[in-house]
Formats: sequence, structure tokens, C-alpha cells
Amino acid sequence: MKFTSVIGLAVAVFAGIAIGAVGETIHAQSKPPVYMVANIEITNQQGYANEYLPKAKALIQQHGGVYIAAGKGTTIDGELAGRVVILRWDSMEQLMGWRHSPEYEAVRKVGEKYAKYNLFAVDGVEQK
Repeated sequence: MKFTSVIGLAVAVFAGIAIGAVGETIHAQSKPPVYMVANIEITNQQGYANEYLPKAKALIQQHGGVYIAAGKGTTIDGELAGRVVILRWDSMEQLMGWRHSPEYEAVRKVGEKYAKYNLFAVDGVEQK
């Protein structure tokens, strides 16, 4: 085997190892998303739909939130008061950044005239 072939083979082997290591590092660093579950008791549907919801949806999207589900939930056990919304976020920091942003705080004050909110966050589970 020629010397240049040996060097080429060695470079290829080391490149493969490096690519595999980077791939494993990226996989190991990825975290499951965070989910926010909201149970919203709407007291004025028209005000909620017209004055709150369009602005809230826009801010959720601007802050990286993704709608997973929204609508009337089905009670299986316990009590459910109104609309259920499930949002996905990349991290708890991202979710809290949206929730406590000055823009959303202002919109939320409008929404509180038309609804009562119960919000919960839960970490996603790593899928294997």
C-alpha cells in the first residue's frame, strides 16, 4: 500500500470518528420540549375572540410557541372548565420569556376581562 493511500485512509477514519462524535454530542444535547397546558374559562366569548386571542396568538408565535391542540376538552376524570390549549416550547426559559414579556402582560390584562386562566407547564419526555 502506498504511503499516500495510508494517509488518505487514516484521514477518512478520523473524519468518520469526528462526524460520529459530533452527531452523538448534538443528540445528547437535545432536550425534550416543554409543554404548557391551559384550561381557560371564558366568560365573554366575543371579547375573548376579538380583543385577546389574535394578539395572544401572534405573541406566542413570535416567542417560539407552537400550538399543539386547542378547543373544548373532553372530561375523563375530574373537572374541566372551558377551553383547553396545549402549546409546545423549546425550553422553560422560552415559555417564561413569552409569559412575562411586557407585550404579553399587556394583552393578558385585556384577556382577564373575558376569561379566567389556569396555566401549567410540564417537561416533555425523551423519546427513544
